Amino acid sequence: MRSPAARLDGLGTTVFAEMTALALKTGSVNLGQGFPDTDGPDSVIDRAVEALRSGRNQYAPGAGVPELRVAIADHQRRLYGIELDPDTEVAASTGATEAIAAALLGLINPGDEVVVLEPYYDSYVAMLQMAGAVRRPVTLRAPDFRLPIDQLRTAVTERTTAILLNSPHNPTGAVLTRDELAAVTDLAIEHDLIVISDEVYEHLTFGVEHIPISTLPGMAERTLTISSGGKSFSFTGWKVGWASGPAGLVRAMTGAKQFLTFTSGSPLQPAIAAALDDAEAITGDLRRTLQARRDQLCAGLADIGFDVFVPDGTYFATTDIRSLGFEDGLEFCLSLPERCGVVAVPHQVFYDDKEAGRPLVRWAFCKTESVIDEALQRLQALRP
Repeated sequence: MRSPAARLDGLGTTVFAEMTALALKTGSVNLGQGFPDTDGPDSVIDRAVEALRSGRNQYAPGAGVPELRVAIADHQRRLYGIELDPDTEVAASTGATEAIAAALLGLINPGDEVVVLEPYYDSYVAMLQMAGAVRRPVTLRAPDFRLPIDQLRTAVTERTTAILLNSPHNPTGAVLTRDELAAVTDLAIEHDLIVISDEVYEHLTFGVEHIPISTLPGMAERTLTISSGGKSFSFTGWKVGWASGPAGLVRAMTGAKQFLTFTSGSPLQPAIAAALDDAEAITGDLRRTLQARRDQLCAGLADIGFDVFVPDGTYFATTDIRSLGFEDGLEFCLSLPERCGVVAVPHQVFYDDKEAGRPLVRWAFCKTESVIDEALQRLQALRP
């Protein structure tokens, strides 16, 4: 039997699939994969049903249905003052993951170096490898996971062509400050780099401001911004994402995307357009709920004895397990379902620097109050 292609070497199965399968097999509470336990607003679902029943079930345009592209442009102008042409500077994708994949395939040549913040979402590594790129990690370290500016500068060489940015940051929950973004901006302009900015958690910050890097001087013309309706509106299974920015960067992304899915989610795109039109109200309610769930989970984990790093954004909190006598997060997470009936995700799978992530574990708080309570009750077995 023929072996898989070399471009898949070392990638294996995504950790999220592994941990979700483990949760199902053991009947564990799943605080591993980042999907909500409750759906988004009924009004948005109603718009999808209306589209399904009104004949919008065939191929959508590759760049997305017009009302979605207009809604994305309006959202960016309304919230951030970003002006976009919905016909040339916005394109839909099958979730943010496809937009990232297509952006890297469309913009990065084999041998190009790409700076990426670690720990990193696992699809970054996979797609950089498939594009033939060389990743140059910059490590965000506990306890505060701030951007190390000197390491960032060192990571950029004459072979660097892009920075793959993620803020609010998965898995740490860090939200890059204006000063940190300014440091990225200075480097991007000095070295003529493009920035691919993954901002899927843009609405899910707690008491801090999300600042799109494209709003900084000199960055609009070199930034491709990626986001999604899945995280913002609690419809992760719909897989409606998008990219926006200069027409040339969007065109490169869609040039690759047309040979991936080409298009998807035709009746779901108008529904996400409606959600974007009401984004401030929808995401305001979601943010308040998530902040309460964050506080519930973090307080409970701290009470059990974990060292807890409270996030400023996203769905996830991070703990250091050494305070409970454990050393290796992967071993801890693999044994946790049998030990306690709970699933979490080890940080180290998101690092090149395995030692930096070895004692860290990620927990999802995008769950109901009762689910988090049940998980915390089960985790009481870890008390010293």
